[in-house]
Amino acid sequence: MNVKNYNRYFHLHTISGIVITVILYIFFFAGSFAFFKNEINSWQTNTPKKKYEATTLNYTVLLDSLEQNYGLYGRDISLRFSEKTRKVGVSISTSKDSLNSKAQERSFGSFDPETLQTQDYNQGYGLGEFLYRLHFFAQVNSLGTVFGWPIGYAIAGFVSFFFLFALITGLLLHWNKIVSNFYVFRPWEKLKTVWTDLHTALGVISFPFQLVFAITGSYFLLNYYLVSNSVTLLKYQNDSEQFSEAMYPSRAEGKTMEFSAVPLAQPLAVQSYIDQTLSRWPDFIITSIQLKAYGDQSMRVVIGGKAPGAVNFNSKGSLIYYVDSKEVEELYNPYENPGYNYTFSNLMYELHFGSFGGYATRIVYFLVGIAGCVVIISGVLIWLVARDKKAIPERKRKFNFWLANCYLAICLSMYPITALTFIAVKLNPDGGRNFIYAFYFWGWLAMSLLLIWRRNIYQTNRYCLLAGSIIGFMVPVTNYVVTGNWFWVTWKNQYYDILLIDLFWIIVPCITLFAWNKIGKGK
Repeated sequence: MNVKNYNRYFHLHTISGIVITVILYIFFFAGSFAFFKNEINSWQTNTPKKKYEATTLNYTVLLDSLEQNYGLYGRDISLRFSEKTRKVGVSISTSKDSLNSKAQERSFGSFDPETLQTQDYNQGYGLGEFLYRLHFFAQVNSLGTVFGWPIGYAIAGFVSFFFLFALITGLLLHWNKIVSNFYVFRPWEKLKTVWTDLHTALGVISFPFQLVFAITGSYFLLNYYLVSNSVTLLKYQNDSEQFSEAMYPSRAEGKTMEFSAVPLAQPLAVQSYIDQTLSRWPDFIITSIQLKAYGDQSMRVVIGGKAPGAVNFNSKGSLIYYVDSKEVEELYNPYENPGYNYTFSNLMYELHFGSFGGYATRIVYFLVGIAGCVVIISGVLIWLVARDKKAIPERKRKFNFWLANCYLAICLSMYPITALTFIAVKLNPDGGRNFIYAFYFWGWLAMSLLLIWRRNIYQTNRYCLLAGSIIGFMVPVTNYVVTGNWFWVTWKNQYYDILLIDLFWIIVPCITLFAWNKIGKGK
């Protein structure tokens, strides 16, 4: 590579990287925890997964509970099932029955089949959900919109896109030495060498995964607001329904049924429709049940799901049961090709979240995400050292230090505040969204400002590693004190989701404590 091209790639890599540093770090750090969103929520509320699924749920109890709170006649009810949590997602639309005094009320929340409790979204909001949404800046959407685009999603989308520039230019910079750099890591050398090796070695090793995150993240955040809206405006005269029908024919919901305002003669037996579905597709995995126009003669039961991954990786199945006429309509066969649109979007989802595998896959994804955090931090330190020279004017050197100091204070303080929030939500598991927002964001702000005020990057690194390690060790201890669940208890009872979180907060603090000790010796 000639010097001119090298300099171009170097400046593109440096500028694109330094501009998005803090936001990208937040994405990677929060996103790494988001791989275990459901396990974190289960740990917080002490609700282990157990063996609850669509076929074991008591629908009579659930519907009776919802009936008392809302009056279900004429409403569309959606139930969502996950293999990673025992809680059932519940969505209730407004009612078509004008005589219902609560007709305009709607709800989005969850139902616990063991405690028989229902919670709305805010009440059931857990730390796992918070970290998941933080990794694409959903909380920032409350600040407003840009041309109808939520500002949090806009920021996240463009940062993901610019991350592609940083990755590609970084690859071009190291292309000539990509093989040798893959094997170079000198952890026992001086600290500057360690940071340089971490940046290049981890960057090269994790590059394929980071590229997947960048592409899929850009797809999720830019596709709808930037691409789909543009196509809808230019080709379909801003008719979103026409665009949706052309692009997603599989979203059809059967023949149109008008609300009749005539109640069904017989009570609904949801389990019978599940049995019919499984008799047609014996190994079908039910992921959703929709009860449309509940209790009316126009009522339909829509059962959706997929085939096992070993049978068909990209799978979509859906049956519609017309309750009054007893008709059955097959919308989608899970054992047939679901089409390009669904296959592509599902592949993007599976690759981004590692949903195609079990715990081992998600642990690998977590490690790659944390490796991205290390690459970012080491890149900032390399950038600062390269610009802390006598040839550079004093005012520029001061600005560079101030910028790096702020960056590292904000990024590194995420570790201790996240560990501390785990303890906080364990002590107050029903605090909900407002409690988590206040505790995490105010605590993060306080830690960041304190570290910025100290103006010591070296100590910022050490303090955050030490504080995060000490607080992290206290997370499983807090769980034991509050619930009585210690490692051997969760193992014996097969509460593997809760056990995973406790083990996580033993293993990770051990690693960061080692890093703290290494940094102390390497100054």
